[in-house]
Amino acid sequence: MNILLIEDEVNVVGFIKKGLEDQLFHVAVAYDGNTGLEIASRETFDVIILDVILPRMNGWDICRALRTDLRIATPILMLSALNATEQVIKGLNVGADDYLGKPFKMDELVARLHALHRRHKGQLVENPRLSFADIEIDLETREAFRAGEKVQLTAREYKLLEYFMKNPGRVLSRTKIIQQVWGVDFDMGTNVVDVYINYLRNKIDKGYPTKLIHTVIGMGYMLKKDDA
Repeated sequence: MNILLIEDEVNVVGFIKKGLEDQLFHVAVAYDGNTGLEIASRETFDVIILDVILPRMNGWDICRALRTDLRIATPILMLSALNATEQVIKGLNVGADDYLGKPFKMDELVARLHALHRRHKGQLVENPRLSFADIEIDLETREAFRAGEKVQLTAREYKLLEYFMKNPGRVLSRTKIIQQVWGVDFDMGTNVVDVYINYLRNKIDKGYPTKLIHTVIGMGYMLKKDDA
């Protein structure tokens, strides 16, 4: 499981990271709120563990931004010493899926992470269609449509579009695209990503006034409605 931990206490980070990695989790760490929000907005995680009291931006605002501004549905577990009933309610109201008070037991944290992941996967199965602007894909039939018209895609083009559709508004680097679409963890040393982006643009954007697949110079590509 791929976890983002947003926590500023070094000792707590070390404890959680070791405990989760012992369970074969992969853990990325951000030590302040702004960095955590930036990472969460551009990379894909199975669960986000979020402290409340953080430098630069607090957990309430991060959670609200992820849910309201960025429309990111990744499960969020708030982990905080602020564990009075009203604080737990506030965390859940701003968009957290679970709330665990400090101090905590590693076994309970692991169990909650697994439960959140299972629940989120179940929700995805219940909704086999993804939509963005006037694009829609069916995860079961692997068909794609724009403005109601079926778009004929190869298997690789479909997988690339699906990755964009699951991460709208996020900058997707070439490395991440290669990992997710081609299933390799190294730079293949070719321009294969750029080639397939052009293939997809010719089928998804060509002939439509609103272009949805955009180049972010020096960083990668993004699915968004316009350049504004």
